[in-house]
Amino acid sequence: MGGLNRRRLLQYILGTGIGASVISFLYPIVGFILPPRTRASATESHEAGDANALKPNSGVIFRFGNQPALLIRTAEGELRAFTAVCPHLGCTVTYEPDSKVIWCPCHNGMFDLHGRNIAGPPPRPLDEYQVNVRDGKIIVSKGA
Repeated sequence: MGGLNRRRLLQYILGTGIGASVISFLYPIVGFILPPRTRASATESHEAGDANALKPNSGVIFRFGNQPALLIRTAEGELRAFTAVCPHLGCTVTYEPDSKVIWCPCHNGMFDLHGRNIAGPPPRPLDEYQVNVRDGKIIVSKGA
């Protein structure tokens, strides 16, 4: 009878270990297939500053709802805005004025001034926002 109890205990320990291993292998796969739930930003537009404050060939990070966004004034003076969240791992991107690219420091991802990925591992372009100037203020809004 003592051997039977030991056998059940060993089967229980072995079964639990195998079950935990299977769950630990499947959890990241399911997490990758099913993206996490995120709250949609209630902000549809945001004032990003004075139109004359941003110099040509420069960029600034600002809050757009609950996410960071990037506002760029190109060397030609055109205003562009993108999400500042890299689609690869969610790192915050910055504008590099010397090379005139948007750069993600996590894995050296690079985007052109239209948000298209040109180097590195990002799987898709940056989300672009609409930029308007009203009464001397830069207004950034989500595209329709």
